[in-house]
Amino acid sequence: MFDRITIIGVGLLGASFALALKKNGLCRSIAGCGRNRENLLRAKERNIIDSFEQDPAAACKEADLVMLSTPVGSFTNLAKKIAPALKKGAVLTDVGSVKGTLVREIEKIIPEDVHYIGGHPIAGSDRSGIDSANAELFKKAKCIITPTENSDLAALEKIQKLWKAFGSEIVTLSPEEHDRIYAAVSHLPHLIAYALVNTVADMDRSYLAFSGRGFRDATRIASSSEELWSDICLLNRDNLVEVLAVFQKNLDKLDQYLKAGNSDSLKAEFRKARALRETIG
Repeated sequence: MFDRITIIGVGLLGASFALALKKNGLCRSIAGCGRNRENLLRAKERNIIDSFEQDPAAACKEADLVMLSTPVGSFTNLAKKIAPALKKGAVLTDVGSVKGTLVREIEKIIPEDVHYIGGHPIAGSDRSGIDSANAELFKKAKCIITPTENSDLAALEKIQKLWKAFGSEIVTLSPEEHDRIYAAVSHLPHLIAYALVNTVADMDRSYLAFSGRGFRDATRIASSSEELWSDICLLNRDNLVEVLAVFQKNLDKLDQYLKAGNSDSLKAEFRKARALRETIG
């Protein structure tokens, strides 16, 4: 499908993307790029990538497809660095958890003869790094594609075919709708998980040693990278603040029921949540 592909950010998603490309025979060569030379050497030794450069512009020369797989806060700076090196007809994409204004900014930065198509595979782990990379990571996972009115249709089709070849389920959303949805179903849960662990620690850190499966399941994502998630939360802060206000209303409601000893209302809230949760498997 592509001759040369460059992956900027060879971590869990970037390395898994490379492994999936190789397993499915979708390109001739893969170049990696990142800040950590040791990580890039390990990725090459493990045949995850075929070559590497630490300079983003050098890594992108002659690339038919460039994948941004770094924390989303670095996307615009990277786009500025690589823009002069991108060849005519190249496709730029990403695996970022935030789209919205970020997509619009990148469209303005890249040359007119380069095509940007935003992507967001709903796959991953609270673990990071190439040691957790897996060629099957994207299989049966949703992949959100976020084209705009400026998107090149041929480039869009290529990106969709690529993710379908990995076994992903393609869903198309506008960048703005994507961010509103994922503020609620992804970014809010991460904030809650971080806050929940810190709440228990603020009461008494020793309580954490008594955690059972419920607490561990509810806070698993609090093990996620603070660099990655601070970028995500800040870039989608307007939507996240709105969702937090709705969440606070629900907490306030439960607080009122507890103080009033209102068993029926508590049961009704729990029943409603249980029924809704069962619809998503």
